[in-house]
Amino acid sequence: MIKVAVGIITLGSQILVCQRKKSSRYPLKWEFPGGKFENGESAEECLRRELCEELSIDANVGVEFFRQEWHYPDSGSFEVCYLLVPSYAGTIRNNVFEQIRWVHRDELTGVDMLEGNRDVVDKLKSQNGKFNNGMASR
Repeated sequence: MIKVAVGIITLGSQILVCQRKKSSRYPLKWEFPGGKFENGESAEECLRRELCEELSIDANVGVEFFRQEWHYPDSGSFEVCYLLVPSYAGTIRNNVFEQIRWVHRDELTGVDMLEGNRDVVDKLKSQNGKFNNGMASR
């Protein structure tokens, strides 16, 4: 099982989504930024490192929003921890993606998301995209 930390970066009712490169597995699919754990990392440490590498930001990693296991027949099983990122320092710069963009939470279902990210999209919509101090509203 491959462990992954993923960030839900919000700006009001908008959420940052990132498009995979044409040359990557699942080309041009959209996803939330993040990546695989390195040895000894917590989910928060992993996500902070990944967001620095991918987007050049110093993330204020909040609470866990969602956790799931997902299996891709061609690449294995993943345990994915989605963490809220209510704020960050620096200016977002696209270092690794085909493109990045801010999407209103109501438009997320119209984005060609990576299959493994669809459950969290549904949860984001059910929460109405409202977050309070890094915690999903209930």
